[in-house]
Amino acid sequence: MSDIIQLLPDHVANQIAAGEVVQRPASIVKELLENAVDARADKIQLIVRDAGKNLIQVVDNGIGMSETDARLAFERHATSKIRSTEDIFKIATKGFRGEALASIAAVAQVELKTKQKETPVGTNIYIEGGQFQFQEPVQTVEGSNFSVKNLFYNVPARRKFLKNDNVEFRHIIDEFQRVALAHENIEFELFHNDEPIFKLRKGGQMQRIVDVFGRKLQPLLIPIKEDLGWVDLHGYVAKPEGAKKVRGEQFFFVNGRYFKSAYLSKAVQEAFEGLLQPGYIPSFFLYLQLDPEKIDVNIHPQKTEVKFEDEALIFALMRSTIKRSLGIYNVAPSLDFEKDPKMEAFFSPTPSKSNISSPIPSAINVDRDFNPFSVEKTTAEERINLAELYQATEAAPSKINLFEDDDLDEDLFRLPNGYWLLNKDGQTYMLDLGRMHRVLMSSHQENLPTKKAGQSLLFSLEYHLNEIEKNKYKSIKKYLPDFGFEMTLAQDNVLRIETVPEALKESQVIKFLEKIFEVLEYRTEEDFYKYFEYQWIKLKTKSKFDFIYKTEVEQLVKDFIDLGFPQYTVNGKKCWLEVPFDDFKNKF
Repeated sequence: MSDIIQLLPDHVANQIAAGEVVQRPASIVKELLENAVDARADKIQLIVRDAGKNLIQVVDNGIGMSETDARLAFERHATSKIRSTEDIFKIATKGFRGEALASIAAVAQVELKTKQKETPVGTNIYIEGGQFQFQEPVQTVEGSNFSVKNLFYNVPARRKFLKNDNVEFRHIIDEFQRVALAHENIEFELFHNDEPIFKLRKGGQMQRIVDVFGRKLQPLLIPIKEDLGWVDLHGYVAKPEGAKKVRGEQFFFVNGRYFKSAYLSKAVQEAFEGLLQPGYIPSFFLYLQLDPEKIDVNIHPQKTEVKFEDEALIFALMRSTIKRSLGIYNVAPSLDFEKDPKMEAFFSPTPSKSNISSPIPSAINVDRDFNPFSVEKTTAEERINLAELYQATEAAPSKINLFEDDDLDEDLFRLPNGYWLLNKDGQTYMLDLGRMHRVLMSSHQENLPTKKAGQSLLFSLEYHLNEIEKNKYKSIKKYLPDFGFEMTLAQDNVLRIETVPEALKESQVIKFLEKIFEVLEYRTEEDFYKYFEYQWIKLKTKSKFDFIYKTEVEQLVKDFIDLGFPQYTVNGKKCWLEVPFDDFKNKF
């Protein structure tokens, strides 16, 4: 039998390797921005067209590259940051795999113009589909100018799997923000289709956060600071009123590198225990500085995960420091952490795992937010399946035949926490009237007009958009007149609202728009319409505390019985539960 194993040609091998590095346009943005930061630039421009599908250009005023280095930078496994295996564990810069530029060049048309300060002319390199085309001298400014055009032009199967421009551009903004938030001493600019999106000046961390996310965030930020010598923690958390149900303003950085950590996110969440409504996520911008040898940044292909040598210590430090700051700023009861024995170990200059144990929970845990209707923690509301939003909820036929008597007056009792009890035929049910009302509203949604009449406001409302919200507004503004809105985007990203839907109270307008802007993407026009209607129903739905009169509750329960007495909302939350009174007999 003849031999069948062959070595792949370099350009094919590079295309395969590119799959790890270049997943979408945002992957290229991340690599090029980090290279510009490593080149000691203090001004970086990012220019994209068609959400990066046809152009990604990064221009920096860094140290530039020599003629030889410019050519070698596109070779696989070429890097300026590693000379030995030990260097991998002491990386203080960003990219270091030595494959990024080779991978990018394998699936795009790439041009580089670069010049060092002391050289009279720079060098210009052009590579297409991994094939070197030419290198020649060029007159150019000091620094580097990378242009990546026609991404995946030679791999059409991969190009067709890219999302629409709104989605891909959102990913680009995410990567841009992560780099910009980590380097407030660098001036950043972002242009999309020749339109300026961000112009970030140099400044402090607070200024950079506000410039990225809008000035309405500034009064909500609480400073976090603790320097123990071996680790420095600083940054900001937002007050509870800045928490949201969707992720987006949660940022960890270590030594200037963005990373994700479900473990440390839990530390932040625990610090806010008792201060947030169930399902809400605090906003935070937290920066760690410690010896590079105590972290491993190479455990994830995109380098977004980090392994810490003393992870349990950092968890406890983060949780306690945030709790203390919340107390100092009168957001939570202040605690005396100086006398906490569990904190004493932090003040050792070189902590070791041998004398440190994981934080020990208190003997008694009190859940201040106990909700008998809560099901397993879920983010279903954030990841709404728009195609299933209005499907009929599953009924509970075995319960329906219990309610044959139309008179419910003597069967309903209100509890102090807003829930109601329904007694019927020897069984008791605890009711969440707010969720029941939402189910009823959803069941009648087909009778709601898609288009809504508008009412003019006597005085226009103003809503200050950050750049992310501005981008979202532009993607949906053509739909808004159908729902009764008339608004214009004025200077300084001020959205001036002149007309709102007739049924929308003026006090509800801003909150309603914020909910619309929270969604990361709208795949189709139909998706947006459905989500709008979903938020509209939520806005018009009463909470369990809004039902005061018993006659109103009786009518709601009767309507709910007519619907089939379903137990769950469309996103899986319980509308009622059966109270097991028989189990209480053993308590006496």
